[in-house]
Amino acid sequence: MQRYQSLDVPQIARGASVAMGNFDGLHLGHQSVLDLARRPDMPLGVVTFEPHPREVFAPDAPPFRLMNATSRAHRLEKLGVEYLYEIPFDRALADLTPQAFMDEVLIARLGIAHLVVGADFRFGKSRKGSTDTLSQAPFALTVAPLLEGPDGAVSSTAIRTALSEGRPTDAAAMLGHWHRIEGVVEHGFKRGREMGFPTANISMAGLHLPAFGIYACRVDVRDGPHSGTYDAIASLGSRPTFGDNAPNLEVMLLDFSGDLYGEELSVALMHFQRPELKFDGMEPLIAQMHRDVEETRRLLS
Repeated sequence: MQRYQSLDVPQIARGASVAMGNFDGLHLGHQSVLDLARRPDMPLGVVTFEPHPREVFAPDAPPFRLMNATSRAHRLEKLGVEYLYEIPFDRALADLTPQAFMDEVLIARLGIAHLVVGADFRFGKSRKGSTDTLSQAPFALTVAPLLEGPDGAVSSTAIRTALSEGRPTDAAAMLGHWHRIEGVVEHGFKRGREMGFPTANISMAGLHLPAFGIYACRVDVRDGPHSGTYDAIASLGSRPTFGDNAPNLEVMLLDFSGDLYGEELSVALMHFQRPELKFDGMEPLIAQMHRDVEETRRLLS
């Protein structure tokens, strides 16, 4: 997959059939839009925006993204996308009228041949552009119907709600895959190692926070000498036993020995085991961690 992070797109990447949207989470509704963009005679592309428009208009709002730009690119590549156009989003772009956005971006800069958007897609200044506006453009247009699940429309908002309530299986049913948190392993306080539970620490900065607590997981180590897939237990939260800390994800790969610092992990949250707790000292914490590991093994067996 070729990834373009500006509007300087080479001639070879023009003439694609593209799906356009924010694609946060790449849930089943997003995947249905992608499927409608697949054409045997055209390369498959995605037009999205980085940063997410909500980060520009509400920079002080709580983190909401289900995946960062790198995670989204990984998933799109797995789904067969050939060209990813990440349009830099800022106030100047937001102030373009719908007609100017079509003329200057979609036609002049990207040269798209076919566009697919969801039925509720809005764009341009004050979000005045709609599918009716796009239907007047010289490229072909397909409007994807909104996808309904058993409990209503499949949406990033509904997925965030499921994750916040500790329902990763329900989130996965809407995503079509396990919700994954991806990042590079950072150095922490090494308390887990001292207690006999060495963990890999991943920052949650900028991401939606699922329910704090203990999860049974599967972890992909992307590269390096330990690349592969492992059963794991994860603690997501602020570690209240040790004071007030920024939320992060601590992952312990089961039956694993090795150094993962600097490696990129992809952590699939599969089962929510229990909420985060504050313990009165190390001994009850360690005893509970042993019970948690046994429960993880049972859930993943």
